[in-house]
Order: sequence, then C-alpha cells, then structure tokens
Amino acid sequence: MARKTFISYKFSDARGVRDRIIESLGYDASYYRGETSDSPNLADLKTETIKKKLKDMIYGTSVTIVVLSPDMLDSEWIPWEIEYSLKEQKRGDLHSHANGIVAVIKKVNGSYSWIKTSNLQDDGCNTLSYDLDKVPDIIKENRMNQTPIVYACENCKSVDRLTGSYISFISEDDFLANPSRYIENAYSKSKNLDNYDVTKTV
Repeated sequence: MARKTFISYKFSDARGVRDRIIESLGYDASYYRGETSDSPNLADLKTETIKKKLKDMIYGTSVTIVVLSPDMLDSEWIPWEIEYSLKEQKRGDLHSHANGIVAVIKKVNGSYSWIKTSNLQDDGCNTLSYDLDKVPDIIKENRMNQTPIVYACENCKSVDRLTGSYISFISEDDFLANPSRYIENAYSKSKNLDNYDVTKTV
C-alpha cells in the first residue's frame, strides 16, 4: 500500500537524490507531499512562513525520507523537519501520529565511504558502522534504540539494519531498487513505537 511521504534533504547537496527518489516511487509518487523540481523557491521567505509551508507539507504524511549527504549538517531545516515528523499533531478534530523515518545515504563518487565502513568481525560477521558525527543529533539519537535490543548476532552484538534502529540507514542504490520495502518498514515501526526509545525533539 502506498504511503504519503515527505523528503527532508539539503537542497544544494541532495536535490538530485530527491529527484531520483521521486522517480523511483513510480505511481506511488502521487502520494508524495514534499517539494519537487517545480516547487516555488522558499529561500527568500521569512522563517515562520517557511515553517508553516513545511508543516502543511509534512502534516498528514506517514513516512519521512531523509537524505544523508556530506553537507547536511549545514541545513537548519533537516533537524526541524525530523522533529516535526515525529511529533503527534492536532488540527481540529484530526490527529497525526509520529512518522516512520528512513534515511537514504547519498552515493558520492560511486561510494558510501564518506559515512559508511564495512567491518569484518572476529567471529566472521561482516558488519556496517556509520560516522554519526556527520548527521544531526536527532538522527544519531534514534540509532540503535530498539527496546529491548535484539541482536542479529550475539557474538559481535550487531543488530538488524531494518529493525535495530528507529531510523534505518539505507544506501541510495538499495533504496532506489525497492523503495516500497523501506517505506513500509519505516511505517511498520511507526505503528510499534513502544519497541523503540524514540527521541522526538532536537
């Protein structure tokens, strides 16, 4: 089933990834509620006006896709968009619930090494680690936060990449190949918030 989605990204750093994500959604792109290449430029608007427009885009969505890119820490909007996505909001008699969130890692020069490292453990497991100093704190704090934690491997204490964190990190290639898989995984976690110690504020 298609989900209403919003993409959080740094415009100057990840606009191309945003466009590829929307294209990969196919028919489901009709449920996308964020900016597109045809959207008006918000940069010259006042902060409160931009916030209102972004709130209107995010409200009513159920999954937020955040693009991890090398310069994302320069964005003042990504942490705020994630925080708003995670809050329960009320408009009149209607309530929105916390969005599921999936992070898509931008491919840079054919590689993800700017943030991701593969590690061969002593027990033979091949695990992935990420440089969390390159992402906003609200993303960092929603990593490895399953409760109780379930290890995919007890020996090396690794977790499943889709269930071990509320915000899963997925490579751009993997996401574009099967976006519905990762969107549905994020949505499923949002319906089981008690399974995670979710940080909802910046």
